[in-house]
Amino acid sequence: MNIGLFASGKVGLEIAGFLRQSSESIVCLALDARGDALTNKAIADASGVPPDRIFHSDTLYQPERLAELQALSPDLFVLSWWPYIVKKDLIDIPRIGCLNFHPSLLPYNRGKHYNFWTLVEDTPFGVTIHFVNDGVDSGDIAFQARIDKSWEDTGETLYYKAQEEIVRLFKESFPIIQSGRIPRAPQDASQGSFHLGRELDSASQIDLEKRYSARDLLNLLRARTFPPHPAAWFIDGNEKYEVRVSIRRIPDPED
Repeated sequence: MNIGLFASGKVGLEIAGFLRQSSESIVCLALDARGDALTNKAIADASGVPPDRIFHSDTLYQPERLAELQALSPDLFVLSWWPYIVKKDLIDIPRIGCLNFHPSLLPYNRGKHYNFWTLVEDTPFGVTIHFVNDGVDSGDIAFQARIDKSWEDTGETLYYKAQEEIVRLFKESFPIIQSGRIPRAPQDASQGSFHLGRELDSASQIDLEKRYSARDLLNLLRARTFPPHPAAWFIDGNEKYEVRVSIRRIPDPED
């Protein structure tokens, strides 16, 4: 199978190394032009893809780039922690399609900031590998794994748990992917949830005059606990404040 890898960050690095060790061919590599230069170099080195078949996100849709990708005859594109919406020009190139890594249990938390909304809205959490269509995180589901949450989790812990689990899920599912018989389960558009990136800041505000249940307030605080990223916030007078929380289970003496 000829695989085109679109890779970013730690997850992209791990998948690049894994695919290189497999019996499949990485025919091309796409890197995030806005990504960390050292990480991008590490991904390129791990993949073993020659420089003339390495592309960057800011030039992918140039006609000459699309033609080069088409000429490589890829069977499958794998989007490993890829931070961009993939357009139809790319979706139509690989024979089998494009598989995307999404860090939520689709159809819950399509879109942005999955690790925030799963706590604030108390939705099931997990990771999904799904086919890409012309929507946003709405393509057929290929593989999923659920991740349990506890009161000790924050936006930060769920971010890293999702990274670890999506890598494990891909490696576990890879023999099926290699066979070409990848399952496809359509998503129910009437179920789940979707959020835009611009919703995050206003949803993180604490209104000092509003009544909250203790559960809802603690969920909001821990959802935005991910330093050095901004936290939940409130305004008192003319001053704006941030607030984070730390929750630790107290072991039962008899445990």
